[in-house]
Amino acid sequence: SFKIELPSNLKARGVHPVFHASLLRIHIPNDDRLFPGRSDSQILNKPDETPEKEWLVQDILSHIGSKELSTFEILWKSGDKSWLPYDGVSHLNALQRYLDLLGV
Repeated sequence: SFKIELPSNLKARGVHPVFHASLLRIHIPNDDRLFPGRSDSQILNKPDETPEKEWLVQDILSHIGSKELSTFEILWKSGDKSWLPYDGVSHLNALQRYLDLLGV
């Protein structure tokens, strides 16, 4: 077994710092262009915490559907685009900007 130094945010989540040698691998940094949204701050938020994802969204470009059944086209700061349901964007400042542009 090996004891490794963990970032404080992982320690705060209760991640144990001792791992069996068979579980350890050489770290290969994430390519955010190929796999966007894999930052530990994005996947480790507790449901009652303020999301830390806001910085990734550049704009909301369009939508389909209406009200809570809407799906929004998101332009990420990385230049990628994807579609997210309303509950995935309801907390974003970008949604309010988009709705203001539409006059809603």
